[in-house]
Amino acid sequence: MVTAAEVWDALAEIPDPEIPVVSLVDLGVVRDVDVQEGRVRVDFTPTFLGCPALEVMRDAMAERLRALGVEPEIRVRNDDAWSTDRITPEGREKLRAAGFAPPAPRAAGAPTLVELRSAVFRCPYCGSTDTRLENMFGPTPCRSLRYCASCRQPFEQFKTL
Repeated sequence: MVTAAEVWDALAEIPDPEIPVVSLVDLGVVRDVDVQEGRVRVDFTPTFLGCPALEVMRDAMAERLRALGVEPEIRVRNDDAWSTDRITPEGREKLRAAGFAPPAPRAAGAPTLVELRSAVFRCPYCGSTDTRLENMFGPTPCRSLRYCASCRQPFEQFKTL
């Protein structure tokens, strides 16, 4: 009989399809695990409902759980939106080490264009706050492109969602 802890450990081995330096657990999309009588239910919330990797994530979780010898039920939760506050501290460090600037903690309201343009974002390479927004639209809707004037490196900034 598999335990919830074993399920969480197995899910923590599944890389995010778009940013493989972090796992689905690190990213905070796995919301709940329920183990009962050989069946495992996993609730998850993708980073946004139109996420093109939704089916890839669902299939990867189901495959990994079947390898544990259980029948999975993978449910997408639409009742509570994902936010960048759900990224684990380990996930934030993995993002930074891979050259992504982790998102700032979410304030009471949604981020504004002024916040996106501010220089409070640290370069993941040198730590400088002398950065500027190059393009609000990065390779995915949750990232923007920034440039560090200190080390002259471009980098991706996770938008605070």
